[in-house]
Amino acid sequence: MMWRALSADWLKIRGKGLWFLVFLGPLGLVAMQGLNFGLRYDYLREQYSADLWGGLLNNVAAFVPIALFLGGTLVCSLIANVEHQMSSWKQLLALPISRTSVFMAKLVLCLVLVAVSCLLLSVGTVGLGLVLGFKVELIPYLDVLRIGFMSYIAALPVIALQLWLSLANRNQTLPVALGITLSLVSIFSMLLSEWVPLTWPYMAWESSHRLLFSSAGLLLGLLILLPGALHFARKDVD
Repeated sequence: MMWRALSADWLKIRGKGLWFLVFLGPLGLVAMQGLNFGLRYDYLREQYSADLWGGLLNNVAAFVPIALFLGGTLVCSLIANVEHQMSSWKQLLALPISRTSVFMAKLVLCLVLVAVSCLLLSVGTVGLGLVLGFKVELIPYLDVLRIGFMSYIAALPVIALQLWLSLANRNQTLPVALGITLSLVSIFSMLLSEWVPLTWPYMAWESSHRLLFSSAGLLLGLLILLPGALHFARKDVD
């Protein structure tokens, strides 16, 4: 049942700007670091001479949390808004498919789109390093994947909350405003306690206990999804 709903959702997002958003986030981060290294090439090569790839990844990683939070917010909002704008919730939920399956289909679609964005970030970062003349044989493949996906898993609580709010509210002002606020606060994540979930995407890269923060993100994300799914299953629709 869920896969039927997911197939329908794939068709619905055509022409809604979601794929543009999926590509915009990672390309924007890569372009920003390309400009950073391009303007300060000699200085940064000297500063990171011991580990050029590590220096590039650290510069990219500093902006990954805000990109994840903001990107996840917009993806969730746009997916939910497809139904809100068309006022099609009653027709959708009248079909012989459970509300839980509908919710899970929206969740899977959101997670897949953000995952594609993370993969593009990893690929784009490698491409930028090669353009900058970094050695191919020194590419830290594990770290390249970790910069997107470990932080992505750690950001699941915010993404889960955004999906819940976006599906529950016809007016997207609240979820989008909250997402933007959390994204801006995440810029100062290194100043916050490591117990604050907003710090987890950065700590999943920077901390020596990175697996702990990713696991915490996965667990809290699941805990938020449970009441979100229950609320959606019982909520009256317009």
